[in-house]
Amino acid sequence: MRIAIVQKPPQLLDRTTTIAQAAASVAEAAAGGAGLVVFPEAHVPGYPAWIWRLRPGGDMDLAERLHMKLLDNAVDLSTDHLAPLQQAAREHRVTIVCGIDERDSEFSRSTLYNTVVVIAPDGTIAKRHRKLMPTNPERMVWGFGDGSGLRVVDTPAGRVGALICWENYMPLARFSLYAQGVELYIAPTYDNGERWLATMRHVAREGGVLGRGKRVCLARMRHSCRLSWQGRALSEPGGID
Repeated sequence: MRIAIVQKPPQLLDRTTTIAQAAASVAEAAAGGAGLVVFPEAHVPGYPAWIWRLRPGGDMDLAERLHMKLLDNAVDLSTDHLAPLQQAAREHRVTIVCGIDERDSEFSRSTLYNTVVVIAPDGTIAKRHRKLMPTNPERMVWGFGDGSGLRVVDTPAGRVGALICWENYMPLARFSLYAQGVELYIAPTYDNGERWLATMRHVAREGGVLGRGKRVCLARMRHSCRLSWQGRALSEPGGID
């Protein structure tokens, strides 16, 4: 079973175009024999990188305009926003893991979450996980998640679990996945560099001795990697790996 890690940028703050491009990437990956296709953190409609760069107060007008555009282009899971990606999963019989900016339409109607979804080969959303604790200035954009998404799901590729970015530094969050027999541990993130790679190596080795069979740790970065349960690199960066 091949795993594709998509390293193509979104059309920032354009949900429709980004999802269409993602569906095309799924088709490309499936044509190459992939059974699992992984996209980055907050891929649809993109990571709000401006929160790390704009000044509080002084850049407020620009920050507000960007936030409104993010809010308008966020994914509402109660609608058919992800329908093209779900159709791609059905058509190509693949499992998709994708990071999204999710808009809550059930309660506040305006809270955003840093969310990762698992789309099954039948096109259904098998899992939604909202990042438990947004990191530093991310809290100005995203709300806090809860433990309901700390689930491992069975897929044809294996038992899939995911934690987002720096919540991978939370030991009990990791353990919750290990305890459920996670086989494919996916960590979509905006982070990169040697420290993050060391974290992923540690996770791969820490989780590799638990449960059945070997585990694979997938770190989706601006420069991605794929690691064996021993922490050895199995792939190098590219377009679709």
